[in-house]
Amino acid sequence: MKPQHPTFPEPDDAAARRAMSPVTCYPADCLPAVDLAALGAARDGWQRIAAVTVPPRDAGCFEVPAGHFFRISSIGGPQVGDLNLWSADLSERFYSGKTRALHGTHVSTGDRLWSSFPALRPMATITADTLDWYGFDADGLSVHDVIGTRCDPYTHNLLTGGQYHHCCHSNLTRALAAHRGLTLEQAETHVHDVLNVFMCTGFSRRTGQYLMKASPVRPGDYLEFLAEIDLLGALSACPGGDCSAEHSSDRASCHPLLVEVFRPAAPPRGWLAPEVSGYDRSHGARPDNPQ
Repeated sequence: MKPQHPTFPEPDDAAARRAMSPVTCYPADCLPAVDLAALGAARDGWQRIAAVTVPPRDAGCFEVPAGHFFRISSIGGPQVGDLNLWSADLSERFYSGKTRALHGTHVSTGDRLWSSFPALRPMATITADTLDWYGFDADGLSVHDVIGTRCDPYTHNLLTGGQYHHCCHSNLTRALAAHRGLTLEQAETHVHDVLNVFMCTGFSRRTGQYLMKASPVRPGDYLEFLAEIDLLGALSACPGGDCSAEHSSDRASCHPLLVEVFRPAAPPRGWLAPEVSGYDRSHGARPDNPQ
C-alpha cells in the first residue's frame, strides 16, 4: 500500500515527472495472428471425448491432446475457478506473469496462455469467451485475470493464524497428486500461479491493492481453449464461490464447474503445434569462458 503521508516532499519538477508518456513494455503486434474463423470452423463435427465435474471447494485434473479443445463451464451457479496448466510431461507450466506482460491483466478470446522458460511457447489459445461483453467496469475491474496468485493456506495462516485446507493451492495439490500418483510434497512443487477463470478483479487506483467483486458468470457461460501442446490441466472450484465477499472460507455459496474435452474432426485449418523458444540459451557466455 502506498503511504498516505509521504515521508519526503515533492521535488519542484514532480508534475513533469508524472506527466511522462507511458509506453507498452511488450508490443505483441509481431506475434502470429490467431485465425478465429478457422478455430470456429473446427467445432463442426467435433466429438466430446472427456468430461470432468469439479466439486465445490475441490479440484480435478484433465488431459487434452494437442489440437483438441477444452471448455470450462458454469453449471450450478456463479463460481470462480483457478486453472493450472502443464505440458503432459510436467516439464512446462503456465507462466501467468509473461502472459500478463504480453496480453494484459485479463485475457479473453484470441489471447494465448504462455509456458515457462526455457520453452516460452503458447500452451493454449482462448477460442471463445461468453463473458467478453463485460470489458472493464467503472471500478476498473474485468474478468479472467492473470494477476492473482491463487488462494492458499500459507497466506491464510499468515493473516488469520488458521489452518484451512480447501484453498485453491491445496485443492490443486491434492488433485495433481492423485492424478499422477505423486506425494503431496512432490505435487506441491508443480502448483503455480493461475488463470482466475470467471473471477472479476482489478487494482485500486488509490492504494494499489488487489480487488475482487461478484463474478458476472452464470450457468451456461464458458471459457473455451485450443490446446496448442499436449496438456495436463487442473481446475479448482474456489472456496470463495463467486468471490463477492471472501475466499478461503466455508461460508461462501459454492458450485461445481464442468470441464469438457472435444476432438475436432480435423485439426483447425493452418494449425501447427508451436515450437519452443528459439533463444540459444548461451546467456552471453563467451565460447572461451563458458559459465
